[in-house]
Amino acid sequence: MQKRRVMIMGAAGRDFHNFNTFFKGSEQFEVIGFTATQIPDIADRKYPSILAGENYPEGIPIYREEELTQLIKEKSIDLVVFAYSDVSHQYVMDSASKVSAAGADFMLLGPKSTQIKSQKPLISICAVRTGSGKSQTTRYVSGILKEMGKRISIIRHPMPYGDLARQKVQKFTSLEDMKKASCTIEEMEEYEPHINMGNTVFAGVDYGLILREAEKESDVIVWDGGNNDFSFYSSDLYIVVLDPHRPGHEIEYYPGEINFIMADILVINKVDTASPEDIEIVKNNIRKYNPKAKVVEAASPITATDPEVIKGKRVLVVEDGPTITHGGMNYGAGTVAAKKYGAKEIVDPREYAVGSIKDTYEKYTTTGPVLPAMGYGKTQIEELEETINKADVDAVVIGTPIDLGKLIKINKPYIRVIYELFVGNDNTIEEALKDCLNRWEE
Repeated sequence: MQKRRVMIMGAAGRDFHNFNTFFKGSEQFEVIGFTATQIPDIADRKYPSILAGENYPEGIPIYREEELTQLIKEKSIDLVVFAYSDVSHQYVMDSASKVSAAGADFMLLGPKSTQIKSQKPLISICAVRTGSGKSQTTRYVSGILKEMGKRISIIRHPMPYGDLARQKVQKFTSLEDMKKASCTIEEMEEYEPHINMGNTVFAGVDYGLILREAEKESDVIVWDGGNNDFSFYSSDLYIVVLDPHRPGHEIEYYPGEINFIMADILVINKVDTASPEDIEIVKNNIRKYNPKAKVVEAASPITATDPEVIKGKRVLVVEDGPTITHGGMNYGAGTVAAKKYGAKEIVDPREYAVGSIKDTYEKYTTTGPVLPAMGYGKTQIEELEETINKADVDAVVIGTPIDLGKLIKINKPYIRVIYELFVGNDNTIEEALKDCLNRWEE
């Protein structure tokens, strides 16, 4: 039987995982190519043969998504697989319509076809949107597990934007490891807080091999999700973070709604800053879509290093990149801190933006008067530095999880914003973790 010719739509993460778990070695399908979007400069390269397997001795080309309908016709594509995250349901179906109109079938692969089973207890932390607070939730969970005396490994959702063969399996135990791996700012934002806690972080491309490596030195595996993607692994406890600053998004975005419905525990984060009306919208959706889930109300209180630096000053606010771009937020923790600590004015950085930073504003039009911390390569990091240093402001508020001042030279005073998960006296998560591990020991 002739193999069906496949194109996978992706953004350097879920797309490669879907290939590895579902298509690699298949006698029914031949993957002709990947398309890439969301992340700058990840197209026009190849998924290398060392990862693709013996059926693909030349590797698999990666094209720009803008070429998709043309590729369907030119390469006689039978099936297009949608494989990236944090997009609206409207966006998914628009993509399906364009694919179908070009003559191909459209597919979404779910957990059963793509999740890998762990040989150790595995806890997944996911979210319904980028920027909901899953990073601090993961740190909170890892802290509880370590207090219980468990050896843990964090497996982070993929961000392989460089040499894919070299990034097959990555392990980070120190800041020097990140430097050797030439990590992007997005990677550093996720890895550095874990490393500072003493956590080992695994990431890369082949999440079957990554899991096997993590299992060798762990009692418990913690999946730290990216965007609003669902976990790559079958989970013994599924924790999902909700954002009441974007009420209703838990049922409007793909694949975040999958997480919302699958969750064992739903964490309504940011209850200290969201309105009661918006929190109630989220709770009503929980009652309708996942009434069996346990619900935890949490805050992510914001503090800052030396807040007097910005009091009464005109400031530039640098926010977490993915939250502001495809996460769709027009502000983040940096903006909240600037207002909390009495900044006189938040200055819109658009007129100072250069190169790809300027392009980012044109692509993501919902961005507020803040600077997304874009840094997907050496050139973009330099452009970020130039944009910050050109800005006519008195001080800078850094709302990203890393100290940008150690990565770039900032020519004006700055403060860093710090935020961690706070659940008060609610021990729901702790009790659920104990129950989960007890089941494994029985």
